[in-house]
Amino acid sequence: MNKRNVHTFVMRFLEAYDCTILEKSPSYVTAKLSPEADREMTGRPYYWSFVERTGTPAETMTYKFVFDPEQMRLDAKSKAAPTAVKSPSNAGAQAAPNQEQAPDGSSDSILGRYFGFVPTTITARVPQDDVTFGSRRLEQMFSIVRERGKFVHLFEEPFPTGATYHAALVYDTWFCINYKVELACDRKRSEIHSLAIQLNNGEIRENFHKHLLTKGLSPKLPANSHILPDTISLTKAVNLLETTLERKISAYDHRWADEANEQHRSEIDRVESYYNGLLLNAEPDKRDEIETQCRNRLREIDWQHKPRIAVSVINCGLFHLTAGRSPRN
Repeated sequence: MNKRNVHTFVMRFLEAYDCTILEKSPSYVTAKLSPEADREMTGRPYYWSFVERTGTPAETMTYKFVFDPEQMRLDAKSKAAPTAVKSPSNAGAQAAPNQEQAPDGSSDSILGRYFGFVPTTITARVPQDDVTFGSRRLEQMFSIVRERGKFVHLFEEPFPTGATYHAALVYDTWFCINYKVELACDRKRSEIHSLAIQLNNGEIRENFHKHLLTKGLSPKLPANSHILPDTISLTKAVNLLETTLERKISAYDHRWADEANEQHRSEIDRVESYYNGLLLNAEPDKRDEIETQCRNRLREIDWQHKPRIAVSVINCGLFHLTAGRSPRN
């Protein structure tokens, strides 16, 4: 994931959470968090419980998210201006007419006499976080997206925008599951399979995520629309998609697993031969310890070399896509 990908992801994240962008450049963005984003990202449960109990208007935090720390430092140096030196005559003229000026430049007020210089303005500190790949803040955003994006429910937006229709839009319902398939032994290969089934007639499509990228989607049901009734339950839909994925994986060339099994057997034979030799010459009080070491090593070999296929669900969703329409421009 390069800097451009990170920049695009963070900006989409802030936009999705309705954060206010205060300042933006290629190397950083300063944003005032929305209440929802502040709850998720700042870890202030006591503050938000206070807001909920008292009904006080929430004051959300402002953050600077840095995509390129080195470039931002270079930009800051190039923008730094030399500090102007005031002449003694001008310095004295800035004091209030009836107020005595202290030697250090602070006014002779009560606070000034007892505590020294008292600043008249307070500058709020804006927290700054790097959002480079692998950084703590970017990982937090990934975690929030994974948690919030486990299940979605979206509708296809009418196209073209502004078109009117003679009849109601008719929607089919598609149930999509994105699976992660891992083929693992001493090496690993990961695949993502996006499978969807139409809940009206049972049609199954592969690579459904790519199909959705061509659609405009919204969480709101458009006006003048109708959703066709489902004839397949979600439980049955899940079983059908899992069966489809099973058939697809079964059709793979599994010679890699045969080779892994051979390597697995070779490693087991080598370890057993080594520990059997130790046991033959070991003292009676050392045999239990050697047998324990042997069992642990065999478990490690199973984990590292034994071929296996692991399937997990990344996320899923219901998508209502237009089945037919009669637009009038």
